[in-house]
Amino acid sequence: MRKIISNTLKKIGCEDIVEAGNGAEGLQQLGTGGIDFVVTDWNMPVMNGLEFVRELRGLQASAKLPVLMVTTNAESTDIAGAKEAGVNDYVVKPFTAETLKEKMSALLSK
Repeated sequence: MRKIISNTLKKIGCEDIVEAGNGAEGLQQLGTGGIDFVVTDWNMPVMNGLEFVRELRGLQASAKLPVLMVTTNAESTDIAGAKEAGVNDYVVKPFTAETLKEKMSALLSK
């Protein structure tokens, strides 16, 4: 799934993409700096997406980063939980490149 999202991001014009295999690796990547936008899945090994976002929001350097969650969890309670954790927007799989582009554009324009 990570490769699909990465390829979709490239297709819509994102060139500089950093990948992580799980939330813990994602936090390490954030520590290197230069990250302007985060796309995360809910279901990941080691540290799931909600745990990752909560940790990310607790770090001063990434507290205001736009975060888009991409997941199969489509229940309204899941969406509310993701928003409560600090996710800015939410995309339910499967999705199109256009949907991803629209969500990212909306978040980046804020």
